[in-house]
Amino acid sequence: MDPGQEFTGKGRDHKMTGTGKIHVYYGKGKGKTTAAMGQVLRAAGHGLHVLVFQFLKDNSSGERRILEEIPNITCLPGREQVKFVSQMNREERAGLKHYNTKALDEIVKFCGPFDMLLLDEALCAVQLQVLSEEKLISFLQHKPRGLEIILTGHEVSDRMLEIADYATEMVKMKHPYDAGTTAREGIEY
Repeated sequence: MDPGQEFTGKGRDHKMTGTGKIHVYYGKGKGKTTAAMGQVLRAAGHGLHVLVFQFLKDNSSGERRILEEIPNITCLPGREQVKFVSQMNREERAGLKHYNTKALDEIVKFCGPFDMLLLDEALCAVQLQVLSEEKLISFLQHKPRGLEIILTGHEVSDRMLEIADYATEMVKMKHPYDAGTTAREGIEY
């Protein structure tokens, strides 16, 4: 989300009752974002209002295109062009960290009326040091009471696992990448 961009979501007062839980989908296996998107669809199908932000991804993912058309789901805009962090120089990494910090600040301001928040690839952004784990954990510890939060990424710290209510590790047993197959549209992205 561009730091200066104003957001007017379609959220509303929480439909959820009780304390919202924190879900973590992590690991080297395929399916983290897919599982998170399934949870988002289930929630929206039950009338819950969902806010989605994708760290480290641009606005062109296949899942995003369809989510934007579904009632009860609001996708916050991300960066227009994204390159792999491993291909960034020091200044680009610093710029991405600044961007992600501002995005999280905006999410904190606007998530209150929503029932669920998906922070896709947030754990990867932390792992790659382009998002502060301290800032993310502080938000999770002080989140709106009824807000359900989903985080995805390859690795998760012990601290993050400790505050998670649900933690699911996706383990790769076999993948076409191993045989040299590249990512396929509609399957891996």
